[in-house]
Amino acid sequence: MNFENRFNQSTNQSKPDTSIIFSVAEISSLIKDILENSFMNISIEGELSNFRPASSGHWYFTLKDDQAAISAVMFRNRQSGLNFIPKDGKKVVVTGAVSVYEKRGTYQIICTSMRAAGEGDILALLEKRKQKLAAEGLFDSDRKQKLPLFPEKIVVITSPTGAALRDILQVLKRRNSGSAVRILPAAVQGEKAAETLSLQVQLANRYNLGDVIILGRGGGSLEDLLPFSDENLVRTVAASKIPVISAVGHEIDWALTDFAADSRAPTPSAAAELVSAQTLDLLHKIHSVKEFLISIVTGRVSHIRLLLGQFTADRLQENFNRLLEPLNLRIDDEKHMLFRTMSDILLEKQHKLALQRNSLEANSPLAILARGYAVVSDSITGKPLLESRNTEPGAKLHINLYKGSLNADVEEITS
Repeated sequence: MNFENRFNQSTNQSKPDTSIIFSVAEISSLIKDILENSFMNISIEGELSNFRPASSGHWYFTLKDDQAAISAVMFRNRQSGLNFIPKDGKKVVVTGAVSVYEKRGTYQIICTSMRAAGEGDILALLEKRKQKLAAEGLFDSDRKQKLPLFPEKIVVITSPTGAALRDILQVLKRRNSGSAVRILPAAVQGEKAAETLSLQVQLANRYNLGDVIILGRGGGSLEDLLPFSDENLVRTVAASKIPVISAVGHEIDWALTDFAADSRAPTPSAAAELVSAQTLDLLHKIHSVKEFLISIVTGRVSHIRLLLGQFTADRLQENFNRLLEPLNLRIDDEKHMLFRTMSDILLEKQHKLALQRNSLEANSPLAILARGYAVVSDSITGKPLLESRNTEPGAKLHINLYKGSLNADVEEITS
């Protein structure tokens, strides 16, 4: 019979059965199974006590109320979502599973999440207030003012002894913003905090104490940050004529002033960087433009010098000669072509002239006379005598020979 059956048999009897005996390991294992299977995902509210962060990063603590206590542990990989630092006396709600450590016979709760007690109610209240103020248009983007480019006076409204003020001053000093800082002290948590903060924002506006307002504090629980979600303070921030930067808590923290302000910074240090970033960014841009212009001008001057180097007397003569060379070559080519064309034309004309001369010479009367012919004409009329019947005996004739001429009288005519 296994120990589970023995346990059931023992507990079902009206009187204890002393013959059924369990080992420590058996009963511890049974207790472990019952507890761990029954309490796998439970939420417990209690006060933190004996809070001990280990070197490994895990948190060991006791969760207690006025009647009982339970050991608890929260491993490092589960801590990232917390918006507050746990400490003894803090009332929290943890969610996790019960775990039994059999060797010591103890049990504890392994926490998967932790939040400040009452946060659920606070979040519901803030969400309702947020919706109400948003419906009134207090969070509209068209109400937002631009931050000044070069703020000469920066108003800081925060606790004068808090880390937030030290962080802001250190950042402004490091970035050498050159702005004057005016500190308006105010409580940042507690019953009077919201009223004090609101009065200081109004004071800064009434006397125009600065060009921009940084309103904020360091990190804390949701309850600690409640003054910055006060309805009156939110309205005051939204109505401010001076641009307001809301810098409440750490990056994961938020407050309703974040939505009403003209700008939101995740931390007070980030707010200081924001108001000084305008100047630094502009200086960086000016420096970049300056370097760019110097580079452009230097490049162009070098190019101009390179071009000017081509305009010395020798280079000008050389360049001019280079320009003339193709023209001279073209003129030479045209001249040679003209000479060649004229020569061809002249030869052709000479050839034609020779042909004409030969033709003329062939048809010349002298050429005919050279072959033994003669030209006979009437000495009186000078008309050529072509037929014998055109003359009569006794008439005087003139006879042209190839060389010389003769005068003759007609003695007899034959047909």
